[in-house]
Amino acid sequence: MSDSPETTSDSSVTLRRMVYAILITIAVGHMAGRILAVNSDNVAKLSQSRINERLQEFRAAQEAEGVDEATLEDRVERKREELVQKIGLERPFLSANDRSRWLTIRSLVEEGTYEVDNFFREPRWDSIDMVSHVGRDGEQHFYSSKPPLMATMLAPKYWLIKQITGWDLGTNPYEVGRLMLLLTNVPAMVLMFLVIAVLAEQLGTSDWGRIFVVAAASFATLLTTFAATLNNHIVGATAAAVAVFFYVQIARSETPRGWHFLMCGLASAFMAANELPATALLALFGLLLLVRDWKKTLIWGVPGVAVVAAAFFTTNYIAHNSLRPPYMHRSETDPSDNWYMYTYEKNGRTIESYWHDRQGIDVGEENVGTYAIHVLVGHHGVYSLTPIWILTLGGIGIWLVRGIRLERELALAALAMTITCFVFFILMRPLMDRNYGGMTSGFRWMFWLAPLWLVVLLPVVDKMSRNRWARGVALVLLALSMISVSYPNWNPWEQPWIYNAMEHYGWLK
Repeated sequence: MSDSPETTSDSSVTLRRMVYAILITIAVGHMAGRILAVNSDNVAKLSQSRINERLQEFRAAQEAEGVDEATLEDRVERKREELVQKIGLERPFLSANDRSRWLTIRSLVEEGTYEVDNFFREPRWDSIDMVSHVGRDGEQHFYSSKPPLMATMLAPKYWLIKQITGWDLGTNPYEVGRLMLLLTNVPAMVLMFLVIAVLAEQLGTSDWGRIFVVAAASFATLLTTFAATLNNHIVGATAAAVAVFFYVQIARSETPRGWHFLMCGLASAFMAANELPATALLALFGLLLLVRDWKKTLIWGVPGVAVVAAAFFTTNYIAHNSLRPPYMHRSETDPSDNWYMYTYEKNGRTIESYWHDRQGIDVGEENVGTYAIHVLVGHHGVYSLTPIWILTLGGIGIWLVRGIRLERELALAALAMTITCFVFFILMRPLMDRNYGGMTSGFRWMFWLAPLWLVVLLPVVDKMSRNRWARGVALVLLALSMISVSYPNWNPWEQPWIYNAMEHYGWLK
């Protein structure tokens, strides 16, 4: 196989494309299979005696922590409800996180409102990811805590399924839920795979390196793990891939087309709308494009950004009568502007929101140093769970020192975004947000960087392709990354394998 793009034969290109097609096809089948089997109750149903045993263990642990009697009884009752719900209450919605979005989609289509008051008390539809505030009618209502743009975009898909099949999320949750995941997450991931394959062809210099990067995209990022649940991370990462793609096309062309600027603006803004820290990459691409061609950036690129920004803020205003998304209404001094502190009635009981008394990992890591270690190389570590990202550091270095202008810009973008995200999530977040993304199989808040990291993998794996031992190291890192992807074989909303191992051996306090 040739290591030079100039001397690559047509047969070599054709072979690579066939390999890409095989890799992507396998990945699609793997994701589709997980979606068709999605079920939140993947364990044997608990018997009453087992429930009582669990409750006794939970009570003893709480008493050992010195919890007062009133709080203890409340927590035990919550635990009882959680265990009872596992008996015969299977559902295709895997966590409070995705149920929050499903609630909005259902409410929009079935009742024409963003208020989820009439659904979240139903069995199998509860979610802690809710907020409550006064609506335009002057009454208190309940809403998803997620920005409403994504749910608004998916609601027409649910409406169409409902019209064609007669199914609805209340009576046919498995049919509708699985079909929507197949029609949403799988196409998004396929688009990302294809974009990475094209970028590998354009920026790579060896057959082995290009194939390695496409294989990594298809199997070694935690994005594929999240294909079985409705989430913003797949959408954000796909938008990031498209943004990088169009930026590369602009940079590679002597006379870039205006619509490339438009698409780069649209994709970058949509990326930021789904992943708040990605606003930094939006700004960086905007600056770099202004330097390249300020006229086309202003005439084509800015309108693309404006369209997404208008959609984001308009849907938020319609839903909440506020331009700020729900997660920005958490004031510690103004109770009326803290939408997370509320109570509601269910089965004759008054229940406080989960956020009044956070539990487990959601309490937050008090020690910033400990948090940093676990985010980087610990139980939720970006580099310990997905060690192929270690190679990106070498790729960044190679392109910064030896790359052409485009390669240096991509390396700079990857380095800047990596540092920015680590600083933001480790040093700039309050205690309540230092929770590793909650109960999840990876540090999900940085998943959107996967396409950019995959691109800057190219120079280092191209170099490694020339040496048998170096190729072996890369393959070992690929295999280790795939362990983290495969470990949560049915639900991404569970702790990573490193966390469970550390807990098993008593290494976690």
